[in-house]
Amino acid sequence: MIKDLTQGSIRRHLITMSIPIGIGMFVQTLYFMVDLYFVGRLGDAALAGVSAAGTIMYIVMALTQMLGVGTVALMARAIGAHDKVDSNLIFNQSLLMSGLCAVVILFTGLALTPYYFHALGADPQTTEMGVNYLRWYAPGLALQFILNALGSALRAGGIVKPVMLVQIISVLINIVLAPILIAGWGTGYPLGVLGAGLASSIAIAVGVIMGAVYFAKQEHFVRFQRNQMHPQWGVWRRILNIGFPAGAEFACFFVFMAVIYSIISHFGPAAMAGFGVGSRLMQAIFLPGMAIAFAVPAIAGQNMGAKAMDRVRETMRQAMYLEVGVMVLLTLVCKFQPSWLVGTFARDPQSALVAAEFLHIISWNFVATGLIFVCSGFFQALGNTWPSLLSTGTRLFLFAIPAYWLSQQPDFTLHQLWYLSVATVACQAMMNLGMLRWQWKKSVAGMASGSATGVAENRNAGELNLSTE
Repeated sequence: MIKDLTQGSIRRHLITMSIPIGIGMFVQTLYFMVDLYFVGRLGDAALAGVSAAGTIMYIVMALTQMLGVGTVALMARAIGAHDKVDSNLIFNQSLLMSGLCAVVILFTGLALTPYYFHALGADPQTTEMGVNYLRWYAPGLALQFILNALGSALRAGGIVKPVMLVQIISVLINIVLAPILIAGWGTGYPLGVLGAGLASSIAIAVGVIMGAVYFAKQEHFVRFQRNQMHPQWGVWRRILNIGFPAGAEFACFFVFMAVIYSIISHFGPAAMAGFGVGSRLMQAIFLPGMAIAFAVPAIAGQNMGAKAMDRVRETMRQAMYLEVGVMVLLTLVCKFQPSWLVGTFARDPQSALVAAEFLHIISWNFVATGLIFVCSGFFQALGNTWPSLLSTGTRLFLFAIPAYWLSQQPDFTLHQLWYLSVATVACQAMMNLGMLRWQWKKSVAGMASGSATGVAENRNAGELNLSTE
């Protein structure tokens, strides 16, 4: 089932992988979009509560990225080097770590969510709605870790379509359940935001079962092995050395979103709801660019494992071209039709205005964001994701302090916050490009040094054999 990405057209590999990845990510995003559609009809407080609760997803994404990035990077190199033993070990340890994280998230979602909303300074009604939603969505968030472990193993081997199909079926289940559980269609018992969380959790649970069945029956290069399901700290260190910075990036995004919510909470539920809709739509709009970047670690990683550095360089070039082209098109969409995009989800005129203005301004940084995505993918393939974390942390610092200062000024407006975000993303993109250039030169030099050492060792071994003869 493993796909050899060390042969064939790089551009074709990028496109054929990114399309299913993009579809799968879009379908996964529909979980939240479906909830927003029906929850939006429950009023601003419900919409604001569910939107604010959605920022918890950044914590889940941080942990799944931490495990998924490390797993994909290490497994792709092992597959490129045809090392089946190491591939199996990495997969089983990743599965074990995912299970432990799932338990932690489940406990957090059930017990600690009220403290999160109080920290945001949300009003009592918004807090009640958000807590009810998260407590029933927590099981689904926990199950995401298992699905992520299976999907990461497949993506490292260039297999992405099965995960896409599982996600499509899961979302279809969610779409069917959402009106029944949220609005009470056919039952006469509307559950409101509680039903939104429950519908998503049931759909994700079905997806995990389907993914596990497929993996057990179809995947043969890596398999579940019970004797490897105990902690092996050396493997954990390898996974976390690459994955931890990537996960910490999403933790920074969580802090970034929390800063924004804490600042705009003073503008009332309509502003919070509008920003929630705008930011979720932005994430959906980013999916084509993210899909290209998500294909990069597997393609570049396998070629790194095979020591095909020319193909790694070509992957870098083709990914940058595709990313910029896609992001330019998405920028134009948000420049000319932001109101149309938000109209389906934000019925309240004030919320819709906030969301549309947010997308119109923030779209200036789409190209820069795309370059950040691609750079992050290459840092993963090169085995050093710390530069991405450094640039993200720098952006958070450059944004949070001026944002807080601006919020204290008497003439402060939300527009100032969005333009500040655009400026800091541009700085982050320039940092990433510079650090990628440095990391690439370092990796090429290291590969050349390793090759020279290997040649010298072979020569010495040959001389020793001649002398003993």
